[in-house]
Amino acid sequence: MKPEEIRVCVMRVGGTNCDAETERAFRELGVQAETRHLNELVKRKNLMDYHVLVFPGGFSYGDYVRAGVIFARRLYAKLGKELRAFVEDNRPILGICNGFQVLVEEGLLPGFEPMSAYPEASLAANIPQGYNCRWVYLKHESKGNCIFTSRIPQGKVLRIPVAHSEGRFLFPKEQEQQLLERLYEEDLLVFRYCDEHGNYAEGRYPTNPNGSFHDIAGICNSQGTIFGLMPHPERALYWWQQPDWTRQTQMPQYADGKLVFDGLLDYLAKKH
Repeated sequence: MKPEEIRVCVMRVGGTNCDAETERAFRELGVQAETRHLNELVKRKNLMDYHVLVFPGGFSYGDYVRAGVIFARRLYAKLGKELRAFVEDNRPILGICNGFQVLVEEGLLPGFEPMSAYPEASLAANIPQGYNCRWVYLKHESKGNCIFTSRIPQGKVLRIPVAHSEGRFLFPKEQEQQLLERLYEEDLLVFRYCDEHGNYAEGRYPTNPNGSFHDIAGICNSQGTIFGLMPHPERALYWWQQPDWTRQTQMPQYADGKLVFDGLLDYLAKKH
């Protein structure tokens, strides 16, 4: 499949933001991308017309109750059958920041059980508390399972920004070591917070910006086709989005976030 044949749906609801930036990132790579409200997809019943589904960042429905949960519940109630068909067809799904929260609340990540009826993890309030917007470093952990990071060598350090209030990845305390082992065994752990040299944050702020367990910043499902991360790759696409671009004499055309979108396009090109 050629890039211009790929159709991407960026789904939004009240409180979503970064949908325009996410759509633009795909369009920059020559992909057909469009932003659609959940209600519009429900009315048209055309989710399966798309090859990729993206849940962008923001504060859907004001993040009342907890981040992402209202969006997830409305999605299940209004589009559950279509979403299940999308997942069962192994069509890629990307969740960025609030989108990651939605995928966890929807039971799609970490995906120990397909579309679990209950969340298997959580993304809790940051420690220290409050909205945290900064550039962070991420170490790529995947051995090749995640289709979105197929162009990124294992161990490579990327620089991408975060902007959230509830990004602290947690497992139930009594199961956290057991479930962490499963992440490694099934190659579901994709990104961990680290410093610029690749040393893990080990929970230290601000290298780990939210207190996330095991410095977890992004995970995928067992098929590698559903990927959620707290950092914003769409905000690290162009060279001029980087915080130090004015101090550099020469920079590549694109920043590290582009690698996430490139991996997805590679997968779709091979699949079709």
